[in-house]
Amino acid sequence: MIFEEALALLKAGKKVVRTQGWSGAENYVKLYDSIVLESGEKLEVTPYFLINVSGEGEGFSMWAPTPCDVLANDWALVD
Repeated sequence: MIFEEALALLKAGKKVVRTQGWSGAENYVKLYDSIVLESGEKLEVTPYFLINVSGEGEGFSMWAPTPCDVLANDWALVD
């Protein structure tokens, strides 16, 4: 699928990943618009992307699409 379709899925709370353009360590990208504090308080924030990356201690990182990501047609929904 193209990025525009992937973006619509991200806005709907789904997870997506590139199937060919990345190294394979990337598990998924997800869009977040809130943070829950340890106290349980939920803060509404400016939407941001996190990418889940497998590997030693990598976990989640901030992510912004590159021009190659935006122009790619190898995006896929992650269940």
